[in-house]
Amino acid sequence: MAILVIDDEAGLRRALGAHLEDMDYDVLLAENGRDGLDVLERDPDAVQAVVVDLNMPVMDGYSFIQNATVLAPDLPLVVLSGVGVVEDALRAMRLGAWDFITKPLSNMAVLDHMLDRVLERARLLRENRQYQENLERLVQERTAELELTRRQIMQRLSRAAEYKDNETGHHVIRVGEISALLARAMGLSEVRCEMMRECAPLHDVGKIGIPDTVLLKPGPLDPDEWEIMRRHCLYGCEILGPLNGSDTAQNACGFLLGPLESGDNELLRLARVLALYHHERWDGTGYPIGLAGEAIPLEARIVSVVDVYDALRSDRPYKKAFPVEKCFALLQKGSGSQFDPMVIEAFFREVDAIRAIRKKWKD
Repeated sequence: MAILVIDDEAGLRRALGAHLEDMDYDVLLAENGRDGLDVLERDPDAVQAVVVDLNMPVMDGYSFIQNATVLAPDLPLVVLSGVGVVEDALRAMRLGAWDFITKPLSNMAVLDHMLDRVLERARLLRENRQYQENLERLVQERTAELELTRRQIMQRLSRAAEYKDNETGHHVIRVGEISALLARAMGLSEVRCEMMRECAPLHDVGKIGIPDTVLLKPGPLDPDEWEIMRRHCLYGCEILGPLNGSDTAQNACGFLLGPLESGDNELLRLARVLALYHHERWDGTGYPIGLAGEAIPLEARIVSVVDVYDALRSDRPYKKAFPVEKCFALLQKGSGSQFDPMVIEAFFREVDAIRAIRKKWKD
């Protein structure tokens, strides 16, 4: 790397160049700002610092500084300023120069001291930037590791719920895949669709807290048993993350629909939303809150349709799988009452893809 000297006085330019070479610097010389900028444009990394005069033909030092600070923002620029024109030097510094030396330069030690100072400052800036970049990379790596761990825990929770309700087979996987498909059909972003694929399988994780006598009962549930079964929505929400002291479905509702808090995680937030709201109904008669219409998060409306469809098509302790035509008829019948009509429309637009998912993940 070299020191670039820009000055229209040939004698001073040569003298500065010879002195810097004696100080073991490589030197580049230019007689005006335009020539100096050409040198810099060819290879900005080859220039270690610039010593530049202000009053020069073709392109003066001010214009050079303005262009150089854009081309190489961290390049040390030292101004040569005539005696009595300190104001000009200050103007140059406001444009981006680092320091200035007054002419005539009778003692080259002043130049040496100035270069040592600005080069040390430049070194510290580089090291600080490298430290910040390394720190940011380390934070990104740790964040990615944390996110991977979180996803792995969520997958294992999903498997735990599947083992608890062991008649469902690949139900939770199908719910995740079909939910992602319908989320895309409903216009959600690709990131949100992938989150649906990961979170939807956890919609029934709260069944871990339901007694086997109720969960695996080979027949219809009585009213008391239904009350117990309905608790799995809140249980799932609690299992998936803290609710800041919320111990009721209504409080959980307010927490989950509020702004994302510091330290909260969007993936877990979505998983909790799906766990809590997947039994809400479009007409407001669902549970555990009784939300209606678009007050129910769209993602939960999607999972509601997918969960019911796949449950109807699957064997359960209390029933055999329904024929596909009967399942479709029940979904159509529930449009506008149990289900969001727009989600039902998206479902039937994607019937072929849904069938392919069921075939791939059949029990």
